[in-house]
Amino acid sequence: MWSFFFFAGTSLAQSVAEPKSLQLNGSTYEIVNRDLSPLDEAGKRGIRFSAGEGAGLAWLTGRTFGEGTIEFDVRGKDVFQRSFVGVAFHGGDNHRYEAVYFRPFNFRATDPVRRIHAVQYVFEPDFGFQKLRDTRKDEFESAIRPVPEPTGWVHTRIEVRAGRVKVYVDGDPTPCLDVPTLNPTPTGVRIGYWVGNNADGDFANLKISPSK
Repeated sequence: MWSFFFFAGTSLAQSVAEPKSLQLNGSTYEIVNRDLSPLDEAGKRGIRFSAGEGAGLAWLTGRTFGEGTIEFDVRGKDVFQRSFVGVAFHGGDNHRYEAVYFRPFNFRATDPVRRIHAVQYVFEPDFGFQKLRDTRKDEFESAIRPVPEPTGWVHTRIEVRAGRVKVYVDGDPTPCLDVPTLNPTPTGVRIGYWVGNNADGDFANLKISPSK
């Protein structure tokens, strides 16, 4: 039985549900508030999230992350407010973690303000996207150049080191987002895929490279 509780002040509705474990394509995931199915396309071997209310997580069992590089391929959809896809790291529990995620429906928006909201960094639950927009406007989200295809695969590389989070897309040598971490002394080490409220999404080819 799944039970859902929603907390005021969070950026996207956060849910409390009993996690379940599932092995797919060689990795074991602890799944929170979603269902997963295997994804196996040409060159893309990974997982597919179902859609649902609140944020969904697929923590990687037996994997940890402190500093280093996270690479993965992700595919969302071009449906307004229905596609939030990314990765969570420094997870302490199912509510406390940092995340970098994309809003593919904003990639090619004609509204320039929406385009600025293409990629986002948050530290839940202390610094969700709404609090950051209210207090540090446009500092922790950005447009992406060159603009990805909203319904296509996006290759993502995230560098987390020396108190900064840098996001690179599709091999571009210039980060589309370069921000200070809002979690300067992380105690959590969990890492996994993340989707936001009402979102599904496809993920593949995760590579975690810790700093030496």
